Amino acid sequence: MSGLPVLGEPVVLDDVGPPRRGRAYPAARASTALLLPAALLLGGLVLWPVLRTLHASVTSDGRWVGAAHFKAVLAAPGTGAVVGRTVLWALLVPAVVTGLGYLLAVASRRSEEGRLVRLILVVPTALPLVVTGVTFRLMYDPDPSRGLATLIAARLTGRTGDDVPQLLGPGLVTVALMSAFVWAWVGLAMLVFRAALDRLPSSLADAVRAYGGTRRHVLWDAQWRPLLLRTVAVVFALVALGTSRTFDLILVMAPGSVRDEAAVLALRVWQTSGGTTTGEGAALGVIWLAAVAAGMLVAALFVRQAWPPPRAAEPDPVATPPRRLFRLLAAGAAAAWLVPLAVLVATSLHGPVDAAARSWWSAPPSLASYREVLTGSELWRSLGFTLLLAAGVTATVLVVALLAAYPLAGLTGPAAQVTGLLLMIAVVVPVQVIAGPVNEVLGVALSSGTARGLVLVHVALGVPFAVLVLRNAFADLPTGRMRAAQLGGRHWWGTLRRLARHCRPAIVAVSVLEFVQVWNDLVVGLLFSGPDSAPLGLFLAGQTRGFVANSGALAAGSVLASTLPVLLVVLARRHLVAGLVSGGVR
Repeated sequence: MSGLPVLGEPVVLDDVGPPRRGRAYPAARASTALLLPAALLLGGLVLWPVLRTLHASVTSDGRWVGAAHFKAVLAAPGTGAVVGRTVLWALLVPAVVTGLGYLLAVASRRSEEGRLVRLILVVPTALPLVVTGVTFRLMYDPDPSRGLATLIAARLTGRTGDDVPQLLGPGLVTVALMSAFVWAWVGLAMLVFRAALDRLPSSLADAVRAYGGTRRHVLWDAQWRPLLLRTVAVVFALVALGTSRTFDLILVMAPGSVRDEAAVLALRVWQTSGGTTTGEGAALGVIWLAAVAAGMLVAALFVRQAWPPPRAAEPDPVATPPRRLFRLLAAGAAAAWLVPLAVLVATSLHGPVDAAARSWWSAPPSLASYREVLTGSELWRSLGFTLLLAAGVTATVLVVALLAAYPLAGLTGPAAQVTGLLLMIAVVVPVQVIAGPVNEVLGVALSSGTARGLVLVHVALGVPFAVLVLRNAFADLPTGRMRAAQLGGRHWWGTLRRLARHCRPAIVAVSVLEFVQVWNDLVVGLLFSGPDSAPLGLFLAGQTRGFVANSGALAAGSVLASTLPVLLVVLARRHLVAGLVSGGVR
């Protein structure tokens, strides 16, 4: 969720619930045909590459070497630090995101300013991680005449700019990267917790109070035990999995001189293999893949309870605004979350020379950076290609996923659970791990380094998540609607079309998230694009090579690149939450 990247991924932990009779699912022969496109994509561009990587990790030139590659890569200088840093990311960052997400969900409920707070916090979730990296690198610039955080630290400590600890230096670069990641992901956690809190029946709290329960008992027995414990498990696990995909952020935000001090497995696998199939790179990838798959399977054990169904909007007679402390927390968070956005926009509103030479607060605003970017042909070419790529991939993923989700929703018991687990693992397969084998497959299909190959890779990576969302939505439809669809459609495609009408929130969620995922991508474009395919993320990442000199144009390009995904997520945020929890989290 590559790494949505990530909004709404709680749905990947879903299961299809108990068997239901009277379902309108196609016959076996039709089901095979419907599943074939998804099976070919996942088999050729996910399953086989994983098996090929496993084979490469224990062989050398076709000769069995056992654990030799694993021993070599683990003994390499810096590997232990990289693994430890990855573990720290997977534990500390999810804990911070989960805690802040819950507190802000509570603080932004039932208050006049709550809607504005949620809107501000949701915006960073739609930004490309490349843009997040650019934003925080501008904030943490070690020169106090350009970096706002450095200037504030110097003023607070009474030191000069040279004496202030550098957030992008070797000692603090990981802390700086983590702060950027938390800023980008807290909005997702807040949305999930808000959806859970809104679906808690107030009668539970009333019952606890009726039996003499205190505020603490209400919190534990009426909120945490019935739902929020599992919601915490969902958010924590998914953020932990998301931290394994910090490649874009590290590559853009960490200066080259300290990149090794910031490296995690996501970056080290790419540095070791470079998109090819090598023994040591495959061994490191297998270690990473095993850790990610194990994390997903363990997380699935904590979420086997259905979310309460959505309630009709009714005034809550016992609802009270949050306490003043919580409201101040929400207001403070909104103000803090606006600062990086303001830095990015303010930098973009200065000419290239002013942005490179001095602070944005000491120079008059100008549109020169926007003129420089917009008059060049490279940005327009990249924008046009990315728009066509995202639209084409989204449409293809939606069709393939609908065809596959329709028969899969009819599975029950162990078959449904096994299918769900396999799709869950496919969702979180790191693309760096399978890049070499995927390029081999694309080479056979004469698609390596072409726009067609880039489309195939994006579709294959997007299908598992889309199938899970739509399968859950189909499986959660009432039996009456399923029977009505079966009676109204003379053939399976008529039935599927009628069922899809009842699952519009899930379809909207899949469409928006897939489009944003492709639009925001860097790693897939870096690994699989060619001369005729230059996605937007790759264009922006290329501009960071001369970061200070290009800061004005880079900030302007980042603002332009972020406009469409932010608009889509903000406008569709209610449909996103409704669609992603429509099948429940079981």
